[in-house]
Amino acid sequence: MVHTATGPRGNAPAVLKLAARQPTGASRDHCRPLREVAHGCDPSPSPTMNGFEKTGLKDDDFAAKGSIVSAFDAFPKSKPQYVTRTSGGGKWTVAMAVVSLILLWSEVSRWWRGSETHDFAVEKGVSHSLQINLDTVVRMPCGDLHVNVQDAAGDRILASTRLHRDQTSWAQWASASGIHRLGRDSEGRVVTGAGWQNLAAEDEGFGEEHVHDIVALGKKRARWAKTPKVRGPPDSCRIYGSLDLNKVQGDFHITARGHGYMEGGQHLDHDRFNFSHIINELSYGAFYPSLVNPLDLTVNTASANFHKFQYYLSVVPTVYTVGSRSLFTNQYAVTAQSKEVTEDIVPGVFFKYDIEPILLAINENRDGLLSFAVKLINVLSGVLVAGHWGFTLTEWVKEVIGRKRRSSGGQGMLGNKENYE
Repeated sequence: MVHTATGPRGNAPAVLKLAARQPTGASRDHCRPLREVAHGCDPSPSPTMNGFEKTGLKDDDFAAKGSIVSAFDAFPKSKPQYVTRTSGGGKWTVAMAVVSLILLWSEVSRWWRGSETHDFAVEKGVSHSLQINLDTVVRMPCGDLHVNVQDAAGDRILASTRLHRDQTSWAQWASASGIHRLGRDSEGRVVTGAGWQNLAAEDEGFGEEHVHDIVALGKKRARWAKTPKVRGPPDSCRIYGSLDLNKVQGDFHITARGHGYMEGGQHLDHDRFNFSHIINELSYGAFYPSLVNPLDLTVNTASANFHKFQYYLSVVPTVYTVGSRSLFTNQYAVTAQSKEVTEDIVPGVFFKYDIEPILLAINENRDGLLSFAVKLINVLSGVLVAGHWGFTLTEWVKEVIGRKRRSSGGQGMLGNKENYE
């Protein structure tokens, strides 16, 4: 405020300047630049501009927090406010999650199944006996059949006295087209009607494919199934059971009464010959219904009364091993022949077997938990690295395409010329 007054002698007026109060604190920040000079306000910038006085640029903001060890952190982090989430990144994350689950499930399944190795070696052990397990149906009455074994040692075994023989009907076992009626269930096991039962589980026992399943079922005692109830007049004979034989080459044969061996007073008319047969089970060693053999569910029909069926089997001792558990049994390869013969040749069903001097060892191995965990980590790491590179590559491609579009006359930041005019 300015006041004009007369001097002491009435001379020129004197100009009194009433100094305004000096601005302090926050009010000083509101001085206008031009009037600051006139009124003595300091024109220097405010030290609290944009709040910099409170935040400031400090060296500690760029240094490692915490102990000295944190300075060696190989996994730097970004603050949440500096991270941007995009739809492209979300899609890649979902894809990586799906791929990871598929690969992890595959790895877990492979680990659970384990891996099998097959090794051949010369059989070191010496054994003198061999068990044979047979379950067959021949389309002739039981009283008209003879079952015998003749081995290379010269021993003849009357197998008919050691095996079970039950009257049955052919139509219950095979169809008119020669197909085995006893099919398999959803798990690959034979459905017999009566059931291949074991004393422990009381369930069907065919079709196990993994070594650990075979070994587990092999520890349970098994028994033969009962013959299904006969429907209609019996026209066939079911021969089944187990025999202990010499562990040498031999012949197991089924012939008609009075043929093959000279037995006085017993002779069967040739018109009653019918050696059509069904093989439900033929195995060597201890009886394990869970093992599927080459001749299981074989159906062969005879085209004439004098018909000869020959099977040549090479038996290979086999041991299944899972960890500390083992199961010893035998496998075999088979070659079959069948033909009509003259009356000078004995018809029937003949099994010629030979024991191979080798041992097949089938081992099932499974990685330890530590190795399995390392494999899972490797799978996840690979998916993460591949996903990161895929995301980076797609973002780079999108950026290159965007630059091309802008440089080729596309719409810029302020619009095109037409819109501007």
